[in-house]
Amino acid sequence: MRAVVTGGAGFIGSNLVDALVDRGDDVVVVDNLVSGKPENLNSRATFVERDIRDGLGVDAFDVVFHCAAQADVQTSVKRPDYDAAVNVIGTIQVLEAARAAGAKAVFASTGGAIYGECDGPATETSPVRPLSPYGIAKLCGEEYVAGWNRIHGSGHSVLRFANVYGPRQDSGLEGGVVAIFLERMARDEETTIFGDGSQTRDFVYVGDVVAAFLRVASHAGGVYNVGTGTETSVADLHRLCREVSGSARPPVLADARLGDVRRSVLDVSAIEHDLGWRKAFALREGLAKTWEWTADHLGVAA
Repeated sequence: MRAVVTGGAGFIGSNLVDALVDRGDDVVVVDNLVSGKPENLNSRATFVERDIRDGLGVDAFDVVFHCAAQADVQTSVKRPDYDAAVNVIGTIQVLEAARAAGAKAVFASTGGAIYGECDGPATETSPVRPLSPYGIAKLCGEEYVAGWNRIHGSGHSVLRFANVYGPRQDSGLEGGVVAIFLERMARDEETTIFGDGSQTRDFVYVGDVVAAFLRVASHAGGVYNVGTGTETSVADLHRLCREVSGSARPPVLADARLGDVRRSVLDVSAIEHDLGWRKAFALREGLAKTWEWTADHLGVAA
């Protein structure tokens, strides 16, 4: 099929592009390179340098995987207008391009930022109580997807991700805690935990996220969580990162940040039941693979 990947020079998008190209699809990457990196671009994909707020600039395609986003929570707190412009207006442009092409859209959303504080694994029908402008904008994008399905009879889908980690994650974003920890450990630099470290997250490897994208592309509609269903404290994550990297440095504790939730974990039974998707990577295994990539990328011994 002919696939468009917005944000295809970014962390998740570039991993998805690689998988699509490897299975023989004709892939077009649309990215403005504000946060995406030229070195992440797959040479076998067509690249269109463009801001999604201006539309896709691509006419004929079968599916668009919408990964482009303003994905930094603290940026959304400081610049909510910019966050909404990219994550809401940009999503509308993608949906309109898909409608014109008669194509399916898959919207990359967020579980942690949409559900807010969780008292247990959140299901797709759990209350949505975003605590940041980023979460609000992503929820708004989801509503546009659902609205387009009702109004135009389309079969677009939404994937709500837990905390995704893996090769190519940007350590410049605060959500990339694994990348931040491992890069600083590789350089033998100080690492910081914001809060007391007992806050929990559901960490899912990027390879499992890519597998979910591929599964949902041929499924009509639906909103699905993509995670592991397992909570890991940030303190335990740091310990595991130290184990795979061999770092001896303990973390430094700092004040918690505005917009950060205390507990976030996703129930993934729906995607398992409906699409037959299962996570393939345990946390320590995924961290070890990410450490190998990080060490190679920075030119240090793994």
